[in-house]
Amino acid sequence: SLPPSSLFPPSTPINTHHRHSNTTTVFRRTGEGTAYCRALSKSLRHRALNTSNAPTLSYRTRDPPVEAAHRVPAQEFISRQGNNPNPLPHTENYVDVKEVVVISQKQSALGLSTIKEQLHAPFDPIETPGFLKHPRTCGLVGMPMSWGQPHGGTDQGPDLLRKRGIVDFIKGLEWRISDHRDIEFEEPKIDDPNTEGLKLKNAYAVGMANRKLAEKTYELAKSGQFALTMGGDHSIALGSIAGLLKARPDMAIVWVDAHADINTPETSPSGNLHGMPIAFLMGLSDIVPPGFEWLSEYPKLSADSLAYVGLRDVDEGERRLIKDLNIKAYSMYEVDRYGIGAVMEHCLQAISPQNSRPIHLSYDIDAVDPDLAPATGTMVRGGFTLREAHYICERMAETGMLGSMDIVEVNPTLTCTDGASATVELGVQLVLSAMGNRIL
Repeated sequence: SLPPSSLFPPSTPINTHHRHSNTTTVFRRTGEGTAYCRALSKSLRHRALNTSNAPTLSYRTRDPPVEAAHRVPAQEFISRQGNNPNPLPHTENYVDVKEVVVISQKQSALGLSTIKEQLHAPFDPIETPGFLKHPRTCGLVGMPMSWGQPHGGTDQGPDLLRKRGIVDFIKGLEWRISDHRDIEFEEPKIDDPNTEGLKLKNAYAVGMANRKLAEKTYELAKSGQFALTMGGDHSIALGSIAGLLKARPDMAIVWVDAHADINTPETSPSGNLHGMPIAFLMGLSDIVPPGFEWLSEYPKLSADSLAYVGLRDVDEGERRLIKDLNIKAYSMYEVDRYGIGAVMEHCLQAISPQNSRPIHLSYDIDAVDPDLAPATGTMVRGGFTLREAHYICERMAETGMLGSMDIVEVNPTLTCTDGASATVELGVQLVLSAMGNRIL
C-alpha cells in the first residue's frame, strides 16, 4: 500500500525500504497519476540513471478509471517526473448527515487519487470504565511544553491538534468534551533556583509547570473524566501521571515510545528532562531538583504497574534499570517476532491480569516510524507501521479500562509543511482510535 502522500515534497524521489520486506519502493509524484515502481534494490535506480541500457520498470496509474499497466524505460520514467503541475495536497472535512460519519479527505501528493479516513463509533459500543462518570466526558488539557528537550516547536502541539479538529472528532465518537485549554506556566529564567552540580536543563521551569499539570489531571480524574493531555514534549508525563496516580492509585501505565525515558540525573547522557519522567515518578534518584519538591505529595509509580511498547533506542543506564526493576518491556524485536497483537495481549496480561485496573496510555509520536511521523525531535528508524500504531490504541480502548492518555512530541518545526501536517493528522487519528474509532 502507498504511504501517506503528505510526507513527501513533490520534487524529490522517495526510496522507502520496508521493514518487513527486502524490496525498495521508488516513488515519484507525477501529473499523470500515482506512478510508482518496485525495484529489487536501490542500485536498480542508480543503474537506470547511469547507464545507456536502462532497465524497464512498470508503473500503473491510480486515477479512475484504472488504466492497464504501462511500461516505460526507467531512465525516461525517472527523468520526466521533474516538472510537476500538481498543486500541494489539500484537505477538506465534511459530515455525512445521513450516516453521521466525519470524513477526512486529502489529495494524494502521489497523484490525483484521495486518501480517506473515516470516523465511526463502533456498532457495539466499547464498554466505558466504571470509574468514569456518565455521560462519558473527555477532559482535554493542553501542555505546550518544549523545555524538556533542546528543540523549540513542541509547544505548538496542543494548538495544532485543536486546529486539526480533535475536539469535534471526539464529539463525533459520542463523548462530551470539557476543554480546559492550555496550562499556563513560566518559562526558564536566568535567576531560577540553581541546579549546580546536576546535569539537568531547565529543571525548575519544567518541575513547576508539571506541578500545575498534576493538579489539573488530578482534578479531571477525581471528577470521573477521561483525561487527555496534549503535549508538549514527554517531560509532561511527569505531571499528567502524578496527578492521575493520586486520583487512581491502582492505575497501570502503557508507555508507547522509541525511548524508555527512565534516565536519572546520574545516568542521563544529555540532561534533557523529557528522558527522565519515569525515573522521577518511580523515585529512582535521591536527588530532588529545584521545582520537583511537590512530587513528595504524590504516590510513586511501581515497577509492576508499567509496561513499555516499541522501544528501540535505550541508553545503557536505562537498560540496567529496566532489567534490575524487572519492568515489562517490549522492544521492536518482540513486535517483529511475535506481532503487535501478541505483544499487546502479553503486555495487558502483565500489568492487569484480571483487566481490573485503570490504564493510562502515554503515546510518544516517535514510536511510529519516521517515514510516517517525521515531525518529531528524536526520530529512530524501524518504528511502528500505521496499522501497528493504530492497533495499540484500538486494543487499549477495547479493554474498557482506558481512562487517560498523553499524546506528545509533535514538533512541526523539524520537517517540511507536508511532514508536519502528516504527523499532526496521525496524532489526532491515534487519539481517536484510543477513544473508540473503529473500522467496523
